[in-house]
Amino acid sequence: MLELALFSVALTILFISAYTDIRTREVPDWVNFFGIIAGFGIRLLWGVSTNDWSILGWGVLGFAAFFALAVLMYYTGQWGGGDSKLLMAMGALLGLQFTRDSIGIAFILWSLAAGAAYGLIWSLFLAISQGKQFMLKYKTLSRSIRWAHLPVLGVFVFGVAFAVASNDQWFRVLALCIAFIAPVLFYVGLGVKAVEQCCMYKITPPARLTEGDWIAKNVTHKGKYLCGPKDLGITKKQIQLLQKLKIKNVLVKEGIPFTPTFLIGFLLALWLGSPLKWFI
Repeated sequence: MLELALFSVALTILFISAYTDIRTREVPDWVNFFGIIAGFGIRLLWGVSTNDWSILGWGVLGFAAFFALAVLMYYTGQWGGGDSKLLMAMGALLGLQFTRDSIGIAFILWSLAAGAAYGLIWSLFLAISQGKQFMLKYKTLSRSIRWAHLPVLGVFVFGVAFAVASNDQWFRVLALCIAFIAPVLFYVGLGVKAVEQCCMYKITPPARLTEGDWIAKNVTHKGKYLCGPKDLGITKKQIQLLQKLKIKNVLVKEGIPFTPTFLIGFLLALWLGSPLKWFI
C-alpha cells in the first residue's frame, strides 16, 4: 500500500513537472521539495509500521546517488536546477537497491534511453521548423571542420573493406556496424550543433528573464561583469541588477525541456521493469 503511495506521488510530480517544463521551461521548486519530503516521510512511516529500517535506508541511498548524478549534470551544464532537484526527489521516492529489478536503477536507465531519443526527435522538429536557417548553419559548420570529414570517410571505407575481406561472420557484422555508425554519429552530432546555434538562442529583455535562465554571452556594464554562462543560470538578484542598470537585451540559450524524459523513463520502468534483467 505504501509502495503504491510512493509511486503515485512520483507519477504526480512527474506529470506536473513535465507540463510546466514544456509550457514555461520551469519546474516549480515546491513540486520537487514536496517529492523529497513525501519520499522520506512515506518511507519513515513504512519503516515504523514494519520495523524494517532498510526501507528508509534505500530512500537515503537513492537520494544520495541521484543527488551526485544531479550535481554532475548541473555543473557540466547539461541540466537546469529544476531537472536536478526533480531527480533528487525521485531518488527519495524510488530508493536505490542493488538488484537487477531495482525500480530506481530501471528509472535511470530508461530515462537515459528516453532522453537520447527525445533529444534527437526534438532537434529534428526544430531543424524542420527552421529549415532555411538550419541548412545555412549546418553548411557553415560543415565547412568549418572540413578536416574532420576525411577521418570519418576513412572509418567508413576501412570498415566496409574489412567486412568484405573477412570470412568471420561476427567480425563482418562488427566492421559494418562501425563503418556505418561512425558517420551517422558524426553527422547527427553536427546537425544537433547546428540546431543549437540557430534555434536555441534568443535575445531577451531583462524584464522577461526568469531565475535559472542560461545567459549565453557575458553581460558587462562599464567593464564590470554582471552575468554570463559561468553562472549556470541567472539569479533573481542579477535580473534586478540588469533592470536597475537598464540593460536592454541579453542573449539567452534555451535548452530542451528534459523533465518529460523522466516521466517516460518512469512509465517504462513500471511497464517493462529493469533492462538489466534481460542481460543478468
